[in-house]
Amino acid sequence: MIYSMTAFARAQAQGPWGSAVCELRSVNHRYLEMRLHLPDALSELEQPMHEYLRQHVKRGKLECYFRLQLGGSVDVPLQVNFALAKRLIEANKELAQFLPGVISIDAMAILQYPGVIQSGEVNLDGMHKEILQVLEIAVKDLLAMRQREGEDLKNIFLQRLDGLSAELAKAKERLPVILQHQRERILKHFNDAQVEMDRQRLEQEMVMFSQKIDVTEEIERIETHVAEVRRVLKQGGLVGRRLDFLMQELNREANTLGAKSVDVDTTRASLEMKVLIEQLREQMQNIE
Repeated sequence: MIYSMTAFARAQAQGPWGSAVCELRSVNHRYLEMRLHLPDALSELEQPMHEYLRQHVKRGKLECYFRLQLGGSVDVPLQVNFALAKRLIEANKELAQFLPGVISIDAMAILQYPGVIQSGEVNLDGMHKEILQVLEIAVKDLLAMRQREGEDLKNIFLQRLDGLSAELAKAKERLPVILQHQRERILKHFNDAQVEMDRQRLEQEMVMFSQKIDVTEEIERIETHVAEVRRVLKQGGLVGRRLDFLMQELNREANTLGAKSVDVDTTRASLEMKVLIEQLREQMQNIE
């Protein structure tokens, strides 16, 4: 089984403590990069969440968002910053000396000033287990989507590999035809010039020509790499980096095949193979 690195999942839960929503977004990345966006009330869960995500996601850029809405049953202690409130009252009195029309501030106005009312620590031990369960559900859905996407990518890979094998077969079929055409071309030149042909010289020319256009090694390597890609896809797991290496090797051999080509059909087959390999490389970027 192979996995895509692109997915989205959302899970939520409600209880006497309120409600929580977890959203996971995953995109492709060369390594594993995680970012957790948690409200202050869940800050102590950051480390266990981080470890849990690392256990289940091995590669990709992962964003985890938690939204928490505490219910009325949660006792949130409030603390008054009396030092700040006192400074506000004194500042109001000083202004009244210079501006007689200044209205004295009342208690509610002081309490509404930022920083005067502070929330004390909330005892959320009872809800932490349920919060972690929300994360587990979201991760399960995320992995299921990555798996579905991975299967789709696998099918795309297999289709492109079939096309690659078909173009490779065309190049193999053209080799004996190219040699025969070259032999006929040399003979025609001598006949047109009305010069007697040295058979030994002809064979030497054909040997040199066949060595020049010999792409047997490149074809065999491409066949080997295609077989290895199929094996890796069948094996599954964390295959993205291995496939990346194989795509580089396939592209290199296809370039060499095209450089040695002296036939239009072989050149076309080489170009088509390069197009298919590039398509594979683009899709491979999303595989974990």
